[in-house]
Amino acid sequence: MAEVTTVKVQAPPRELEREPLVLNNRGLGWISDKIAGIAEGKTPRWWWPAFIISATVMTGMFCCIAYLFSTGIGVWGLNQPVGWAWDITNFVFWIGIGHAGTLISAVLFLLRQRWRTSINRAAEAMTLFAVACAGIFPLIHVGRVWLAWWLFPIPNANSIWPQFRSPLLWDVFAVSTYGTVSLLFWYVGLVPDLATMRDRAVTKVRKFAYGLFALGWTGSNRHWRNYEKAYLLLAGISTPLVLSVHSIVSFDFAVSQVPGWHTTIFPPYFVAGAIFSGFGMVLTLLIPLRSICGLQDVITIRHVELMGKVVLATGSIVGYAYGMEFFIAWYGGNPYEKYAFMNRAFGPYWWAYWTMVSCNVICPQLFWFKKVRTNVVIVFIISIFVNIGMWFERFVIIVTSLHRDYLPSSWSYFKPTWVDICTFIGSFGLFFTLFLLFMRFLPMIAIAEVKGVTTQADPHHPAGGAKGGGHH
Repeated sequence: MAEVTTVKVQAPPRELEREPLVLNNRGLGWISDKIAGIAEGKTPRWWWPAFIISATVMTGMFCCIAYLFSTGIGVWGLNQPVGWAWDITNFVFWIGIGHAGTLISAVLFLLRQRWRTSINRAAEAMTLFAVACAGIFPLIHVGRVWLAWWLFPIPNANSIWPQFRSPLLWDVFAVSTYGTVSLLFWYVGLVPDLATMRDRAVTKVRKFAYGLFALGWTGSNRHWRNYEKAYLLLAGISTPLVLSVHSIVSFDFAVSQVPGWHTTIFPPYFVAGAIFSGFGMVLTLLIPLRSICGLQDVITIRHVELMGKVVLATGSIVGYAYGMEFFIAWYGGNPYEKYAFMNRAFGPYWWAYWTMVSCNVICPQLFWFKKVRTNVVIVFIISIFVNIGMWFERFVIIVTSLHRDYLPSSWSYFKPTWVDICTFIGSFGLFFTLFLLFMRFLPMIAIAEVKGVTTQADPHHPAGGAKGGGHH
């Protein structure tokens, strides 16, 4: 009779053990209570002042837009040759902010990155609100807004048709598709959690509202199977959009003949910059919220550190692109191209260029150090610098490439007016108003997905499977 030998499985060394994605071995019931409790409980004291301030700032933006419509685009600081300035800068900035949500949800989901579960819901909501802010700026840049219907491909007496070879029209299709798919993706992910909120609701109104949008979800095997299939399909559709949307936005510049814009590096450079700024905004939003709402066990230091690594990687790509632009300008031998880049760094807008380089290239390099990546306060400060730097990047690309034309007689200096500034600040008001409403009425973190990465949900873990604390 052969001897049975028992093989002893050695545990991995302590330094290789990963920190769990939900700390303190929190149970499934605790996760539901904690996350749903933010939307179910009494309105926190800090919420009303924050909402009133953001709503007031948003109202200011709509007042500026009304003034713009009644008076004309002359209220902005646009001049000849700077026909695009703050408005298009803000459009590209907000589209970039919206990139992290889809990347976290779609790309990291397909790559089976389990750490995305604590941050994907807030990042997806942020995407939708950023796209809403972005859409305002091209709309109000039309000039005579009452003639905007000429942009539609409909028969009209003037025989004016959209130019389908123009990247500005591609933008319309790309951004609207991106917004639609992001909304669907966000909503599909919400369905199981809306059912949880419906089942926990204590008032008839809340039960009806959550029940209506939960689409009759019961958590049956068939429901979960269909849900996972739909989520996977939407992730597959969304992944190319992450790359295509900002590539198409970059074509607004790259297909032109303007020195400083006419370059093939723009699509990958814009995509990396968008992911960079998007993750910066996710950190800016979630770091204060994890402290205010007591979510340290769900949004852990490990999540913050991993996001810091993404910011470091994309920031380094952006830094490489800055250097490569100068190299191509020199190597191409085009005197106008060479002058455009020297003018960026040492011309009248030198302060904007070096602010951009300091915030986007130098600041993120601090993330090489683990002590910095795990220090929440420093990460929060760097994330704010990233947002500032990425706005300046768009400003530098647009304004410094336009303000000095081929003829010195056409040179000009762009200065924003109070309408420019208030409209931009007001767009933050719109963004934060929508985000505050979202976190007040909907689960800010994906309850079902976070439960799926706990030790109780792992059948191979000693505390998981049948041995776990049962269902809550």
